[in-house]
Amino acid sequence: MNLKRLSAVSFGHMAIDILNASIAMILAVLAVPFNLSNAQIALGGMVYALMGSLTQPFFGVLADRFGGRWLGAVGLLWTAVFYYAATFSQNYFTLITLMTVASLGSGAFHPQGAMNAGAAGGHKATTGTSVFFLLGQLGLALGPMIVGVLLEEIWMLGPRIMAVATLPFVVWMAFGLRKPLVRVEEEPPQPRPATVKERQRLQQRISRARAMPNRVAQPDRRWVTLAAFAVLVALRASVHQIFYGMLPKYFADLGFSPTQFGFMVGVPSVAIALGSMTGGVLGDRYDQPKILLWSLLAAAPFSWLMLDIVHGWVFFPLAFVAGFLVGIPHSILVVMAQRFLPNRQGLASGAILGFTFASGALGMGLAGPIADFYTLSAVMHVVAVMPLFAALCAVFLRTRIATALPMAPAAGSAD
Repeated sequence: MNLKRLSAVSFGHMAIDILNASIAMILAVLAVPFNLSNAQIALGGMVYALMGSLTQPFFGVLADRFGGRWLGAVGLLWTAVFYYAATFSQNYFTLITLMTVASLGSGAFHPQGAMNAGAAGGHKATTGTSVFFLLGQLGLALGPMIVGVLLEEIWMLGPRIMAVATLPFVVWMAFGLRKPLVRVEEEPPQPRPATVKERQRLQQRISRARAMPNRVAQPDRRWVTLAAFAVLVALRASVHQIFYGMLPKYFADLGFSPTQFGFMVGVPSVAIALGSMTGGVLGDRYDQPKILLWSLLAAAPFSWLMLDIVHGWVFFPLAFVAGFLVGIPHSILVVMAQRFLPNRQGLASGAILGFTFASGALGMGLAGPIADFYTLSAVMHVVAVMPLFAALCAVFLRTRIATALPMAPAAGSAD
């Protein structure tokens, strides 16, 4: 495992996601001065996420072609610059326009980040990818906490300080990822010699198979697998995105201050980070669809209780467990998507991350107007049970789809 390369891209991920996570907090605290509805808050978050997600396949192709050497550093710098400019906005339209332009940097960052993280992981690509997402999820957790305190104390000067603070990470990535990746084939592990009994059992299975009459060909289940995979990703992403985008407004409506609901949103975000890391490690060792199934089934009741028990210390363990269980599938889903296109890791990374963020953004965009028509509380409780439907899709997934071709840094790399 290449720790220098992995640390550069992972801490860069943390930096850019600190900025990404603060968007919902900024919209929540501007709801009163800008007179924003739930639909406008959801629309702002949706447009930001869509612009950053729909461009990811394009940036993934660039990462495949050029190795993603500069996409990470330039993407983070781009986001920081326009994020900084957006804090001077005097109206909703200007704010959303500048934030949307800033999200292009996030779109450029994530495909190369997932590709570099998987490559740095070597044989343990899922573990390397999960470390990358762990730091990103920590950024998503720290973002609301940091910006909540800063907004309450120094208003928009706080987000400006956050944007400037990402510049050291830009430099770190520029040096840490300056060498391209090259594809290499590694020697497969040598299997142990089969015992006499194992050879006999294998020969018996072959004989029985040859003796069986030809059956009518069954339809290819690959499309069933792809459809189930896509629905699972979309449902889980919607849960994730709606919670991130609308929980600050949900807690603000309950009377909590920005500092308070910043930490209340941050707790499940930290847990999602740890869950993503845990899921990556488990995914390298155990049956991946079963991990998806049981984690999503267990996530629904804790997500529901997190919304109802908001006062007192009990909220925090409930929110932590809910976030942890929702986070487990993330790294597994990314690596499963990469196995669909084993020789186009950048494109696969961009496609899965783009689809994840886009489907989550569309889910949030739909949730906002519904919350204005009914109530935000009703929408959030519906979202809490959506993991149950995502869990059903895991039943149709195969354990392994393909084997990804490992990658390594170019010879002579200093990292």
